[in-house]
Amino acid sequence: MARTPLLMGNWKMYKTVAEARSFAESLGQQSAALVDGVEYAICAPYTSLHVLRVMLPANVKVGAQNVYPQKEGAYTGEIAPGMLAEFGTRFVLAGHSERRMLFNESDQMVNHKVRAIAEAGMIPVLCVGENSSQKQDGITKEVVTGQVQQGLDGLSQEQVAQAVIAYEPVWAIGSGKTATPEDAQYVASEIRALVADLFGAEAAASVRILYGGSVKPDNIASFVREADIDGALVGGASLEPSSFVEMAQALKGVI
Repeated sequence: MARTPLLMGNWKMYKTVAEARSFAESLGQQSAALVDGVEYAICAPYTSLHVLRVMLPANVKVGAQNVYPQKEGAYTGEIAPGMLAEFGTRFVLAGHSERRMLFNESDQMVNHKVRAIAEAGMIPVLCVGENSSQKQDGITKEVVTGQVQQGLDGLSQEQVAQAVIAYEPVWAIGSGKTATPEDAQYVASEIRALVADLFGAEAAASVRILYGGSVKPDNIASFVREADIDGALVGGASLEPSSFVEMAQALKGVI
């Protein structure tokens, strides 16, 4: 089954509403350079979701970076899945390494978020990856597949088939270092094999697996050429419209 490549930006805690509007305007002016056959998304701070929904090119979807897994309640400072869905949000990140490390999010909490995102009709982007000590100990496969298994627990085959899994080795995020395409492909293939074991061949053939970790216009194609890597989750290089377009152009020869 053919999987549509996905180029997804994660702005993290960057850009005011005015800056998001400027980005969207500039990207709109360059939208003809966004290659057909690729799905695009920007995961932005909550404050910018509405303006991006209105101003991004039609083929660039809106994504959120986090959510709280309750429909409503006394959860000061949090945001519910339905609130995000009302903005037209298509994707929501869950389990990004910064959430796991800085905010002590457990695998159980990540799973609650994944399930809440899917139940609200949005697409969860389950982020997984090993840190430097785990890599040095040679337990990358065990760490990543454990995070995937726990993160997807309780989802239906159909929900898993629609989901996205982003493999982001923690040691590579924002460091300028990247895994080799071959190493990233090995992990992606193990993720897909696990999904097949847990949810069946059809779900495994449909779920999209992204690579993230210092992805840039000059290296994105080398990852997406790999058989089990279906796109990229990009941090810093997604903050400038020109860089985002350059990454889209780099995918022209590999889709």
